Amino acid sequence: MARLIYAVNMSLDGYIADRDGNFDWGEPSLAVHQFFNDLLRSVGTHLYGRRMYETMTYWETAPTDASPVHDDFAEVWRDADKVVYSTTLEGVSSARTRLERHFDVAAVRTMKAVAHRDLMIGGAGLAAEAIRAGLVDDYHVMVVPVIVGGGTRALPEDARLDLDLVQERRFDSGMVHLHYRPRS
Repeated sequence: MARLIYAVNMSLDGYIADRDGNFDWGEPSLAVHQFFNDLLRSVGTHLYGRRMYETMTYWETAPTDASPVHDDFAEVWRDADKVVYSTTLEGVSSARTRLERHFDVAAVRTMKAVAHRDLMIGGAGLAAEAIRAGLVDDYHVMVVPVIVGGGTRALPEDARLDLDLVQERRFDSGMVHLHYRPRS
């Protein structure tokens, strides 16, 4: 059975974007970017909300000479399937991508049961639905050393989970990776 992973860059006060929708404060160093590349290698399918998908489609046509780390990320991202959940998006613009109008918990459970590679969920709203449904198996939180004071929360306010810390890592940039799994 595949695992559903929620990986997120988050400010110290728990936001993925500030009040103005900016997330440039979370720009990863090359070491952090490489860490995420390695994390993505196990992922065969990305589940996205509309805004996260629109952000990530950059990698579909990203220049291939930016840096070896960026080129690697683009290749890993392009090689995975994508499912976009949106009631407003008219179509998708990347290869290996399908559009679903609604997040179906039972369908995601089935995807996890039959997949040979892990699934990753992106977008705080979509991740909140999966968290509330008990679908998320791994939380990879990259804490960015910044306080933004408000915006889009990384985690839902109305969910309660007891978690076990599996791994932690500090980067020279001051970012800290925390890997948690739900306590059984």
